Amino acid sequence: MNSPLSYKEAGVDIDAGEELVARIGPLARRTMRDGVLAGIGGFGALFEVPRRFREPVLVSGTDGVGTKLRLAFTLGRHDTVGIDLVGMSVNDILVQGAEPLFFLDYFACGRLDVDVAAAVVGGIAAGCEQAGCALIGGETAEMPGMYPDGEYDLAGFAVGVVEKSAIIDGSTVTPGDVLIGLASSGAHSNGYSLIRRVLERVHGPLDTEAARAALREDFHGRPFEDVLMAPTRIYVKPLLGLLGELPVKAMAHITGGGLVENVPRVLPAACRADMRADAWPMPPLFDWLRHHGQIADAEMHRVFNCGIGMVLVVAPDDADRAIARLEAGGETAWRIGEVLDRQAGDAPATVR
Repeated sequence: MNSPLSYKEAGVDIDAGEELVARIGPLARRTMRDGVLAGIGGFGALFEVPRRFREPVLVSGTDGVGTKLRLAFTLGRHDTVGIDLVGMSVNDILVQGAEPLFFLDYFACGRLDVDVAAAVVGGIAAGCEQAGCALIGGETAEMPGMYPDGEYDLAGFAVGVVEKSAIIDGSTVTPGDVLIGLASSGAHSNGYSLIRRVLERVHGPLDTEAARAALREDFHGRPFEDVLMAPTRIYVKPLLGLLGELPVKAMAHITGGGLVENVPRVLPAACRADMRADAWPMPPLFDWLRHHGQIADAEMHRVFNCGIGMVLVVAPDDADRAIARLEAGGETAWRIGEVLDRQAGDAPATVR
């Protein structure tokens, strides 16, 4: 006669899930802000749109961390990918002028490791604090047989609000406007399938001790693994501050598709972006990738942010003041190009 089965014997540990909820509760509480009516613990989270908005428009976004997680598994680095998760979504909704209000996460694994999951959620909470939004809910899914031991996947969901009259849609962009680039913190969360291929070309399989030792070596003053795992820069607070002081015509988050595919997304069809590669310093990581991967410049600009994580479009008369305001807020910013007329046959964006 077969013995009775339990959910734990089937691979799902309810007690571990409850321990995780208990550990992440204080992390979530640190992110609370005005408007939260009910957060983690219920079947649904409740949020009241701040009453200072006269005609509030909700803006939503969702994203993941992508194959950067493969490096996190290899290196045992789980404390910063949560910041990446938040950054990829809040930076996306920011480009329309939205103030992030709240964030939800989805953490899926085959077997729940409470310490790893708590480290990941700790990063999510840290990202929410940087963005000024509340970690209001989420889901932890333990699914035996779906993921190998030691691996997990992440998805995140951000909701923000913008005054209807203040939505940034790029409609006022005209030829002659200035492109301002804000420094990235590294590769953010894009291009890691190519990054891992380059690393494997140089160091061999990344799950070997020799490769891991090589990634711990110094790279321009920092361990190389720190450079590779640097979390996505979150631009919310300095840019919301800028929007309160001067008009920004358009913003582009430099995510998948790199510089040449993201900037045109916010320009009118009759305009094109002309960017100068010598207008900002290429971070050493991208020079290393280009050299060791023998990657063409056009491919670099299509895959990676190449040191520019966000691009703003402003009128020429506002450019100097915008850069000064951004630098006062802790950002590094450069004039990286301008908006030109787009003629038949012109590429929507070039980096020359």
